[in-house]
Amino acid sequence: MSLKDPREILANSPMGTFQVIAVGMCVLLNALDGFDVLSISFAAPGIAKEWGVDRAALGIVLSMELIGMAVGSMVIGGVADVVGRRPTILVCLTAMAIGMGLAATANGIEILSVYRFATGLGIGGVLAATNAMVAEYSNAKRKSLSVTIMAAGYPIGAVIGGTISSMLLAHYDWRAVFIFGAMMTTVFIPLIWYFLPESVEFLAQKRPNGALEKINSTLKRMGHETVSELPPVKEAKAKIGVARLFGPDLARTTTILTFAYFAHIMTFYFYLKWIPKIVVDMGFEPSTAGGVLVWANVGGATGAIVLGLLAMRFGIRGLVIGAMFVGGSLVTLFGQVGPDLQQLSIIACSAGFFINAAIVGLYAIFAHAFPTEVRAGGTGFVIGVGRGGAALGPVVAGFLFESGYGLSMVAIFMALGSIFAALALIFLGRSRQAAAQPAE
Repeated sequence: MSLKDPREILANSPMGTFQVIAVGMCVLLNALDGFDVLSISFAAPGIAKEWGVDRAALGIVLSMELIGMAVGSMVIGGVADVVGRRPTILVCLTAMAIGMGLAATANGIEILSVYRFATGLGIGGVLAATNAMVAEYSNAKRKSLSVTIMAAGYPIGAVIGGTISSMLLAHYDWRAVFIFGAMMTTVFIPLIWYFLPESVEFLAQKRPNGALEKINSTLKRMGHETVSELPPVKEAKAKIGVARLFGPDLARTTTILTFAYFAHIMTFYFYLKWIPKIVVDMGFEPSTAGGVLVWANVGGATGAIVLGLLAMRFGIRGLVIGAMFVGGSLVTLFGQVGPDLQQLSIIACSAGFFINAAIVGLYAIFAHAFPTEVRAGGTGFVIGVGRGGAALGPVVAGFLFESGYGLSMVAIFMALGSIFAALALIFLGRSRQAAAQPAE
């Protein structure tokens, strides 16, 4: 046995097969979340037709799991820091499986909204705990790569799950989408139980009963040397309040970035949530409409990868601003195209490319915009508030549709979120330049 700190062993040693599998499980979890979030989008046309739901009410139900995700990320994410990542993930997966299964039994918009909110709570908790798991299972050299790959799992899950959903909708009604989601979520519970033990870093810091034995058991499975004693507990850093983010030096940055993220993600989730219903209203079958959404997510996954590569050579803020302008323009164009499935698919894919690329780029901007001592808190605040835009997008679009506005006008209005976000980032750059000028 060694006297080394097990956290240092993991940080400085090559990643073994078991670690790669564990990170892979987290990627799959994120892919599962990607499908579960968009399952209501694939099911929405069938729900609206069967229940005669107006677009305003449909917009609300499309947003319910997004609201649940925001609450789950903030509340359950904190629970994971207390009770552990693994039990949190397992409980949240159980809640997701139950919520998806119950959604297939819903007979009204109100109870379906409750089930979707509960599912969103589980998704938000899984996302928060999975982020921590990936970082803590990776070594120092591969940590950033592992987190990036995990993030790519979200649109990939939407693509794979959406393809299967389209096949199911060709033969069954909308309930099959939720039944499939419940089954897949249930399959993950034993897989996570076996392949994803509690992280060594959490065990070393929190020291629950049997912590040393659990750490050594995990180290053995990873192919690393075991340790003879628990390491010293790292002193937790004091949390920095929101007031610091709105101090004289950061208030402008915090406000502009929060607005930009809120506005852009509002456009993003309008687009993802409403595509199937819009295409069905043009006269296509639900299975075909689901295929258009799949293409939007293909573009999203590709855009994230391409922007990451371009960011190694070009300034990230300029890339994000350009992606927002182009993405907003393409969302507008989507609303002007008639019932041409090929054109709709091409525009959906192109818009997804630029809109999702901008979201990935925003995370990089957050990392540069906030100083080290408030980086985590600043990023968390911006994303937490921004998720309100995610929930608001489908709702606003639903009420616009219900108020009598056609698709072309709704698309123009909702695309403004990305345009305003781009203008905000331009203003952020100019305000920094002005602040850097010497006083006269």
